[in-house]
Amino acid sequence: MNSSKSTQDKREAKRPFADAIRIGLVSFSAGLFLGAQALAWDAHTSMPFKGIKANTGRVTHYEEGNQHVLTLSEDFKMPDAPDVHWRVVDSRGNIYELQRLAIKGDKMNRKITLPAYVRDVAKVQMWCAFAETNLGEAVFEKPLMLSAK
Repeated sequence: MNSSKSTQDKREAKRPFADAIRIGLVSFSAGLFLGAQALAWDAHTSMPFKGIKANTGRVTHYEEGNQHVLTLSEDFKMPDAPDVHWRVVDSRGNIYELQRLAIKGDKMNRKITLPAYVRDVAKVQMWCAFAETNLGEAVFEKPLMLSAK
């Protein structure tokens, strides 16, 4: 009887520690979930690309630290054209030709950081600088107003 009482005492002594670990894990999990939700709430996704050569995928905008980032969806396919560039058009019709899409080998710049002078984004185009042709564009439901950081 004496040994069973000491075993019970040991279990009760460990219980607050186990409860603290459970509470910590629940809090950590909730923090991860809410952090992921905050990122999703700040993201803006365009309509699908439509055009003569770029007609798959979408563009997503989000903030990474103090910078505004555009990312192509996984289903976006490289347009079959030379010298393709990212191109951003703002709500006033100003055009910003940005990075080249193709990089070393068969890779592409799927993600770009917008320069600070771009104040809003109405649509993203895939632009053939060689033929000076719009290959396709992805339009946002409403222009993205980029806050100056």
